[in-house]
Amino acid sequence: MIRVLIADDHAVVRRGVSQILSEVPDIFAAGEASTGQEVLQAIRESEYDVVILDIGMPEGSGIETLNQLRSLKPEMPILIFSIYPEEQYAIRTLRAGASGYLTKDSIPDELIEAIRKVSLGGKYITSSLAEKLAFELDVGAKKTLYEALSDREYQVMCMIASGKTVSQIARELTLSVKTISTHRARTLKKMKMKNNAQLTHYAIKHGLVD
Repeated sequence: MIRVLIADDHAVVRRGVSQILSEVPDIFAAGEASTGQEVLQAIRESEYDVVILDIGMPEGSGIETLNQLRSLKPEMPILIFSIYPEEQYAIRTLRAGASGYLTKDSIPDELIEAIRKVSLGGKYITSSLAEKLAFELDVGAKKTLYEALSDREYQVMCMIASGKTVSQIARELTLSVKTISTHRARTLKKMKMKNNAQLTHYAIKHGLVD
């Protein structure tokens, strides 16, 4: 039996995933978490075979929580399950140690297949993501500007490009407006840009936001 921890800040998503898993004989929804801190607490208190982890959770973003999980349980398979398209976070999370990446518009059979594969120590990636990874490994491929950003700077850039204000981002990430403004300033400097409009145009052009 594969024991799964479902980590997502939306109760309807956790319930939906639990319902999917309840129809599978070899996978069991053994726990739930709605924040990054709850994920870490759950891992410390119980044994799980796979963690299904959302990117955009309060009290520690998914990438931060992923990094902390890697420190606590280096061998724990972590499947990223996100509303964000592969272009935004897939390669970054795989580099950080995730075992796979699925978007929330995936069909239930894909989720089940992914859980089974990562529980056995494998990696789960879609064919489109495999192509992106192959391109990333191409030594002759030109590096993009956003690769120089930290995980938090990248996250802030994507949220700005999605139309969110600094105040909205601060509330969503449970950080201060000053901290978000600092990340924004560093992002603009690294990207060699002057304003949010340029960031947004760049993100749309490179498929980082819908």
